[in-house]
Amino acid sequence: EVQLVESGGGLVQAGGSLRLSCAASGFSFDNYVIVWFRQVPRREREGFACISSPDGNTYYTASVKGRFTVSSDNAKNTVYLQMNSLRPEDTALYFCAAAPRPDYRGSFYCPDLYESDYSGQGTQVTVSS
Repeated sequence: EVQLVESGGGLVQAGGSLRLSCAASGFSFDNYVIVWFRQVPRREREGFACISSPDGNTYYTASVKGRFTVSSDNAKNTVYLQMNSLRPEDTALYFCAAAPRPDYRGSFYCPDLYESDYSGQGTQVTVSS
C-alpha cells in the first residue's frame, strides 16, 4: 500500500522550531519531487517548499525562504522540513505530496498538488504569539 505519512507537528511559541517528517511507504522517492503544502481553512493552499530526487534540487517560496529547510534521507524514504523562526502566520495543516519529476527545461519549480501521485493527511502546526 502506498502511503505518505507526516509527523512532527504541534504547538510552538513564535520564534520556535519544529521538524516535520514525511515518510513514504510502498514506493521510492527516486524521480519524484516531494512538495510541502500548507492549508488554512478558507484560504488558498500553498506549496511552499520542495525537493527533487535524485538531484536534491530545492525550492522555497519567499514566505519561508531563510527560515525553512527541506532535506531528504532516501535510504529511509523520508523527507524532512526543518522550520525555524516560526511565526503565527505559519499556523496551518502541513502535508506532503509526491509528484513525478517533471522534465525541467527551465527553472526548477515545485509541482502543484494536482500533478502529484500521492499525498498525505497532514500534521497540524500551531504557532502562538
